[in-house]
Amino acid sequence: MEITMRELNQLLLDFDHNIEFNEHDYYVSRSNYLAFNLIQNWPKWERNILNISGDNFSGKTHLAKIFQDKSNALYLGHSDVNEKVFKKIKLNESIVIDDFEKIKNENLLYSLFNLIYQDNKYLLILSNRTISKINYNLEDLNSRAKNCIFAQIENPDDNLIFAIIVKSFSDRQIKLEKKLLEFIIKRIERSYGKIYEFIYKVDELSLKKKKPINLKTIREIL
Repeated sequence: MEITMRELNQLLLDFDHNIEFNEHDYYVSRSNYLAFNLIQNWPKWERNILNISGDNFSGKTHLAKIFQDKSNALYLGHSDVNEKVFKKIKLNESIVIDDFEKIKNENLLYSLFNLIYQDNKYLLILSNRTISKINYNLEDLNSRAKNCIFAQIENPDDNLIFAIIVKSFSDRQIKLEKKLLEFIIKRIERSYGKIYEFIYKVDELSLKKKKPINLKTIREIL
């Protein structure tokens, strides 16, 4: 049965409710090196605003938590961004805004960009697509949205897929033989959502059957 993205979001929220976003748990590969390196180099950014974009489950939140630990940043969801929150923003040197593309008030966004630059603050924007590709009605806002540092997290390479699967299974005490891991990596879809959906299904079956996962089970899930 296919799991919708909304269902997968909720399942993984329950599935990983104790997850810790530590820096040493973040696996760096070619897919995410640029984004990770920029977080590491803070506050030595060329511009005040960094936009990290990538698919759901690509690790944007993990990077944002690393940044929050380093900078003591104020963390805001898209629904938190309103005129009242500007008072909080003024009291913080660094800010994170998640799901940025869901904010529709363009005048508010324009004021936000101006505040960041005028007060020399740092803003980390998380979005599914690069914000420079969003067509705003306000031309000045389009200009501001293009005047950022951009880092896109690419689809996972084999090394990253291996790391995600091994770490996730290890956390859940699921053991797989190396040949099974190689089989999975060759055949699994290069999508963060599909990888975590696969991990969830394996975990669910492992708990249900209370037996080691074998090739037949892996084939059924894939």
